[in-house]
Amino acid sequence: MIIDGKLVRDKKLEELKKIINKLDRQLGLAVIQVGSDEASNVYIKQKEKYANELGYKFIHLKYDETIGEDILLDKIDELNNDSSIDGILVQMPLPHHLDENKIQNRISSSKDVDGLTYMNAGKLVNNNQGLRPCTPKGIIDLLDYYNIPIEGSNAVVIGRSILVGKPIANLLLNRNATVTICHSKTKDLASITKKADILVVAIGKKWFVDKSMIKKGSTVIDVGINRDDGKLYGDVNFDDVKDKCKYITPVPGGVGPMTVLELMCNVYEAFLLNNVK
Repeated sequence: MIIDGKLVRDKKLEELKKIINKLDRQLGLAVIQVGSDEASNVYIKQKEKYANELGYKFIHLKYDETIGEDILLDKIDELNNDSSIDGILVQMPLPHHLDENKIQNRISSSKDVDGLTYMNAGKLVNNNQGLRPCTPKGIIDLLDYYNIPIEGSNAVVIGRSILVGKPIANLLLNRNATVTICHSKTKDLASITKKADILVVAIGKKWFVDKSMIKKGSTVIDVGINRDDGKLYGDVNFDDVKDKCKYITPVPGGVGPMTVLELMCNVYEAFLLNNVK
C-alpha cells in the first residue's frame, strides 16, 4: 500500500485549523534567511503559504549573505523577547562565515520550531516534552495514521544526520521499537536492512535501496529527495520495491508534504509551551 502523505497532511491541516480558530490571538512565525539560495526561496514560499492558510502572522526576514553574525544574533534575541512571535527558524544553509550551531542555539528552545537546538535534542533523547524536528515527527504521524505498529518492531534507519537520521531513531526508540542506525561505514548493510519491519532511508542517494535489501511485508519510508534531469527521485527504487513491501512512501508525495505541516503544528506547540502553565 502506498502511504499518501498529501492525504494525511490535508486531514491534519484541517484538524489544526479547528484548534487554531478557537484561540484568542494570532500565532506568529518568523523565518530568517541569509542570501538567496534558490531551494531556500521555494521552501520559504511553502511555509508562507501554509502560515497564511492557518491565519498565522508570518515574518520573513531576508538578509544579504555578507551580514555580520552579531547582527543576526541580536535579531534572534529580539524575536525571542517578542511575545507575538511563537516560533523562530533560521533557514539553512547559511554562508560559511556564519556559525550555524551558534546561531541555531541562540533561538529559545521554546520557540525552536525546527527542534534543532541542543536543548530540544537533549529532551528528545531523554523522552521529555519539547519541540521535535519536523520531518522525523511527520514520519511518526504517517506510521500512526496507517496503524503501522512501532512498539516491538525492528526498525532500521539508514543515515545519521541531525535533521532526520538521529532524531527519527530516537523517536522510534521512544516508542519502544528496537532501532539500528546504519551509515556509510556499516558493513554488510543488506543483511541488516533485510531484518527491518520498518526501514527509514535518508541518505540522499538516488535508488540506493532495491528489493534485494528489504524484508517481505515490511514498511519502507523514503526520505530522499534527489533531483536528476528536472525530476525528483527517492533513495528507494520505488517500482522495484513496491510489490515486496506492505507499505511504502512515494517520492514525491510521501514524507515531503508532512514536513511543512509539522512546522505549523510546532508553532502551535510552541505557543502552548510559552503560554500555558
